[in-house]
Amino acid sequence: MSIVAATTEAIERAAQALARGEIVAFPTETVYGLGANALDASAVAKIFAVKERPRFNPLIVHVLGLSKAEAYAVVSETARRLMGAFWPGPLSLVLPRRGACAIADLVSAGLDTVALRAPSHPVGRALLAAVKLPIAAPSANRSGRISPTTALHVEAELGNLPAMILDGGPCSLGLESTVLGIEGDDVTMFRLGALPREEIETVLGHRLACPEAGAKPASPRMASPGQLAIHYAPSTPLRLEARDMREGEALLAFGPDAPKVEGPMLNLSPRGDLNEAAVNFFAALRSLDAAGASAIAVMPIPKQGLGEAINDRLLRAAAGRTEDAQVPHPRSALASP
Repeated sequence: MSIVAATTEAIERAAQALARGEIVAFPTETVYGLGANALDASAVAKIFAVKERPRFNPLIVHVLGLSKAEAYAVVSETARRLMGAFWPGPLSLVLPRRGACAIADLVSAGLDTVALRAPSHPVGRALLAAVKLPIAAPSANRSGRISPTTALHVEAELGNLPAMILDGGPCSLGLESTVLGIEGDDVTMFRLGALPREEIETVLGHRLACPEAGAKPASPRMASPGQLAIHYAPSTPLRLEARDMREGEALLAFGPDAPKVEGPMLNLSPRGDLNEAAVNFFAALRSLDAAGASAIAVMPIPKQGLGEAINDRLLRAAAGRTEDAQVPHPRSALASP
């Protein structure tokens, strides 16, 4: 089945498909997710097969809120405070599994933790309410590829492999959730994302150690989703921190000082707004990837606020393909934002 408008009737049919063990693509405020019943190991295995995702990479489980989360995880006071501030919303918490946790071990890649999130998108919440089950849902794309922010992106990536693609329009945030690990009062930043680090620090009352953008996990056994060194990648090579243009390149620009170029060009935010840039990021990367350019030159993007997460995605997308990124090759100068 192809794309279906997310009507009440379609959401009910999607819930029935999930309950039967099928997989369904649906919108969240961050990106589109590929969902399965998190209690059904066979259904969860379909996610890994369709995405071609390594099974050591754990999944995020979507629930409606705190009361549902407590059925599967040990929720400390620190976790409770963060849920109160940011749920529903783009924050995933990696918490210790309860002893009687019914979520399939495959979801957590055999770890004694589980990653939980309460989405705010009305379609995602309606689907959770209809199915009355936790939904394991990574991004609805092939593993390592550009995350989808529209139903058409999902169809381009996965075709008719999901039982249904619920169309709830473009995602409002455009970057994946921020992921924190919490054990008691200890908080670890596992993944930069759509919730800026500074907002979390305001609630916690202290600074968080921020992982270096694009950093690999310290252990080959991943503690959280989103830690692959090569991820979010287009087929076209990226050239980061570009201050010039080369023959045959496309340009991913940012800010009011972007130059006029002859080839394909998209500006993430002509006014230099990082929130706007985050919303447009994956769609722009996907569009330029289809432009037939020899490479995508990416203008420098500020590294504060959501710029931290955007730069993290760029480094992972470009991993292993940026050997000449810093080699000067003047053609037309690009202004630095």
